[in-house]
Amino acid sequence: MSGMEQSNASGKKVFILYPHSVIHEEMLDILIMNGFETYTLRDHKRAVKILERFPGSIMFINIDEGLPEPQWEAYIRALQENPKTIETRLGILSYNQDRALMEKYLMALSIPCGYIQLKLGIQESTKIILSALHANEAKGRRKYIRAFCEDDSYTTMNYKCVEGLFQGKILDISSAGIAARIPGFPPLPSNSVLRGVQMKLRGGMVMIDAILIGKRQDDRNVCILIFDPAKLDQTNKLIIHRYIKVCLQRYIDELQI
Repeated sequence: MSGMEQSNASGKKVFILYPHSVIHEEMLDILIMNGFETYTLRDHKRAVKILERFPGSIMFINIDEGLPEPQWEAYIRALQENPKTIETRLGILSYNQDRALMEKYLMALSIPCGYIQLKLGIQESTKIILSALHANEAKGRRKYIRAFCEDDSYTTMNYKCVEGLFQGKILDISSAGIAARIPGFPPLPSNSVLRGVQMKLRGGMVMIDAILIGKRQDDRNVCILIFDPAKLDQTNKLIIHRYIKVCLQRYIDELQI
């Protein structure tokens, strides 16, 4: 099991199949900022294999794209009958407001995560999806999404103090903090406040204050830092969450199935 699978094992993965452009940008940011481990998929055949790999996941299907609507009905029935995907909880996304179509998915196919009418607008649609994810306990016991980025050479941090300038490699990141390998970092006591920690998250730059929780027992070069929430403004939060989104999507895109 990979690090990404282990770290978020207490919650459900959320997939959006053939996302509309507005979903891919704004809605995805909101879902991730609310702590839902969300990915996009653009191949319905690969989506079946992904769902088989992660039983009990949630998937919202945009039935306006990818397949003609009757084939989407057959696709969904196949997922419901497949022993490996039978636990998947499905939802529908569409601009189609035909009541008979809605009743087919909600009543005949018993779609548990609803039929979201995108004509309601991005805010209302997102609110409905958030309600469905909460109702289906998508977060589980997990408080934060943690994304692994050890192999991303463009994700680093540095901290300057009286002892000198210390540069480190960020290993994983959540909205709460990071783990970073910082060779030679001074033996500061736990709960020390580190002011002006600079993080480079690919194209994004974040300057934050952090609290040193301690070092890993198995690798004393790895420091655990928690962000000071009082000093983390909305701009920096958005940069962090968008980087987490990139890490998550890269993981699922590169997954060998």
